[in-house]
Amino acid sequence: MKETIIKVEGMVCGGCENRVKNALKTISGVEEVFADYTKGLVTIKAKEDVTEEEMKAKIEDIGFEVR
Repeated sequence: MKETIIKVEGMVCGGCENRVKNALKTISGVEEVFADYTKGLVTIKAKEDVTEEEMKAKIEDIGFEVR
């Protein structure tokens, strides 16, 4: 299991956090997702074969900007 932290712009409320969490949980191998809109950070715990690029693409697909 690996932990990845991604900086996300555009999350402004708990609803945004939930959108990001739910989108990332659709990726096979993602175990846990923690999102904090006040800090603009998303922490993902996933199996080793899940790439950071895959996670970032999923976040961008739902309209948020990854830094």
